Amino acid sequence: MKPLISAAELKNLLPQGKVVVVDCRHVLGNAEADAGRAAYLAGHIPGARFLHLDEDLSAPKTGKNGRHPLPNAATLAIKLGGLGISRDTHVVAYDSSGGPFAARLWWLLRWLGAERVQVLDGGLAAWQAAGGELLSEIAAIKPVQFDVQINEACHVSADEVLANLESGDFQVVDARSAERFVGIGETLDPVAGHIPDAANRSFMLNLQNGYFKSAEALRAEWGVLLGDLEPKQLVHQCGSGVTACHNLLALEVAGLSGGRLYPGSWSEWCSDPSRPVTQ
Repeated sequence: MKPLISAAELKNLLPQGKVVVVDCRHVLGNAEADAGRAAYLAGHIPGARFLHLDEDLSAPKTGKNGRHPLPNAATLAIKLGGLGISRDTHVVAYDSSGGPFAARLWWLLRWLGAERVQVLDGGLAAWQAAGGELLSEIAAIKPVQFDVQINEACHVSADEVLANLESGDFQVVDARSAERFVGIGETLDPVAGHIPDAANRSFMLNLQNGYFKSAEALRAEWGVLLGDLEPKQLVHQCGSGVTACHNLLALEVAGLSGGRLYPGSWSEWCSDPSRPVTQ
């Protein structure tokens, strides 16, 4: 299944009742933590469920595990099952921010073993531009069982990233903005800078006018960063393991799959003063 679906394709598919749509809208920052849920309740794609980045798609924070730690797999599976999502369900995720929050759900579902997962290209704006309606009604849901088949090989730990500073087994790619990468304008984390030897590729570079660039364009652009490396030699991180999923999704679109995620990302890395920092 291709990783992206267009609004026109979703409009044709939705009446068949063979897809579950999930609204992942969110605004980063404590003051806006419930903005996505409020937007969902005001109007969403018909039948869409809602999953909250902080409450559903992340584990509780300890101060040492980053701002959006990986959720407990069993807990997430129960939540997904309660929304009528099994491991074989066709799921389409969307947001209104260019796709990073939808990409987080896309990656998490694949981590749990699901394969029939897509992100709505262009998000909610594309749906509305295609004439799609928005409803405030919450659809009735029949719970199902989500049988987890964890893929532990798709992510790495902070210790593995630390060891890589010596071994050089993989290339870390930071999805934050160029400014935050070099330590300018850091507002979300207490320490500015980046992981030593990391490369920078902002997730926003994957987009053009709110939509993902073509597979050919993404393949060419990422090819510059890859050089002689294979996609599987890339480990992706960002501030908290969310926008890095957008880079992984873009690589999937480009046919360059195989990269891994460092879920704790910069917010976990910089929480331990013994870990080196480049500014």
